[in-house]
Amino acid sequence: MRASWVLATLLLAVGPFGRPAVAQTIDTIVVDNRNVFDNANDGPGFVARLANALHIRTRASVIRRSLLVSPGQLYDSARVAESERSLRALGVFRFVRVDTTRIGADSGPLALRVVTADGWSSKPQANYSTAGGDQTWEVGFIEENFLGTASQLALSYGKTPDRRRLDLQYLNPHFLVPRAILLLRYGDLSDGKRGAWQFGVPFYQTSARRALVTYGESGRERVLTFKDGALLDSVQRRVLRVGVSGGVALHATTRDYVRLSLGAEWRREDFAPATTTPFPRSTFTTGRVGLQFGHVRFRVLEQFNSYARREDVDVSQTLYLGTVLQSGVGYEIRGQVSTVWRGGFALLYGEASGGGLDSTRTRGRLTIVSQNLPRQTLIAHVEGGALHRPKPGAEFDLWFDQRGPRLYGAHAFTGTRTTWLAFEDRILVVEDLWGMVGLGLAPFVDYGGAWYENEGARLGGDAGLALRFGPTRAVRGDAGELAVGYRFGVGTGWAIAVRRGFSF
Repeated sequence: MRASWVLATLLLAVGPFGRPAVAQTIDTIVVDNRNVFDNANDGPGFVARLANALHIRTRASVIRRSLLVSPGQLYDSARVAESERSLRALGVFRFVRVDTTRIGADSGPLALRVVTADGWSSKPQANYSTAGGDQTWEVGFIEENFLGTASQLALSYGKTPDRRRLDLQYLNPHFLVPRAILLLRYGDLSDGKRGAWQFGVPFYQTSARRALVTYGESGRERVLTFKDGALLDSVQRRVLRVGVSGGVALHATTRDYVRLSLGAEWRREDFAPATTTPFPRSTFTTGRVGLQFGHVRFRVLEQFNSYARREDVDVSQTLYLGTVLQSGVGYEIRGQVSTVWRGGFALLYGEASGGGLDSTRTRGRLTIVSQNLPRQTLIAHVEGGALHRPKPGAEFDLWFDQRGPRLYGAHAFTGTRTTWLAFEDRILVVEDLWGMVGLGLAPFVDYGGAWYENEGARLGGDAGLALRFGPTRAVRGDAGELAVGYRFGVGTGWAIAVRRGFSF
């Protein structure tokens, strides 16, 4: 028995033919950054040629800055896989693949080969959705890869059943220095204004040793509260907020970490009727400290939430335990666990906060995904939550969150309690029609709702069939859907909805 154990140990410690396994050093990095259409026959000829001529390809320097490996380092499969995820997270590619190759002979220098294919990033916006008789539309323009730098510029104007709004946004993932994120947002609403900013370097990889991010918000806007689909109350919110968050890694490898998180925030925030004179001015100072544990695991899926692209699904094991100091001592807990199998996974997530905080929050969800049947993705999802003393406008709103029955209109389900059960079978019909769009069908059943703690549960459901469609050459492949079905519970009857598809 002991001899067998020793022999097994020796076999694991040496490579083939008894020679010690030697880690390979990356000698160089080769970047192959391709255009929107790789080949002339990938799509309609005129469209392909015009798109490639107008599009500015992502710069090789941007791709290199996003990699987590460099020449002279030892090859690490976990770090290479994380580099792929980092590139996909930029949101400018429809295809990413990172692997190794030899230059010249089989014994030549080891090269890391990075192949990317850009998505179409210059997009006029013309979005329209309707559900339960409530219409939402938006027009604008967004450039998601400005001059090939992976920076985003966006301008949009839209209308919901509640308000009109003009939005501006700028996002740069490598502002001044690599991996320093700058985000600027401004919104001019028909009933107010708001602005926000964020700058800093987060924990950009599993083995990152430190993070530091600053942020802020300023706004004056109307906050609406709904009940049973009708406007219940309206107050004005005035806020000025600045803060800093960050942390250090007490332990960090390419596969797991233990992080000490710290944060501090100063906030002036008040809610009152707009006619209140003088308007109240309340200030708060908040401090946070916590420990975060993580073991990283991802599933790379296709035909899940989009078409003709690989998607990273985070099924890591994580746990965060935090303390909040404000008017008293509060707590924050969140974490997730998962199990995976060939062709699927199950993910359980939960979060809770309370104690000395102004409001308390508890929420959890379970998602089960299977791709074990050809050309099908079966999804079962259940979630629920509860709030206590939420800020005005912070109540659950399933229409706004897109976390409830899909055939209902704006604010049909709002409150401090929520539940939602969904089952969907996403059947692939055509993955890349004309090199432009993916199509699928999805039989579905939804059931859930939201209500206030002082009233009975307000629930509704629907069952039907959705036509799913999503771009295959755009930088983002979020699918839309045309859903037709029968509603039961609240608002019984047949209904139709044109909307963005659920993302799980």
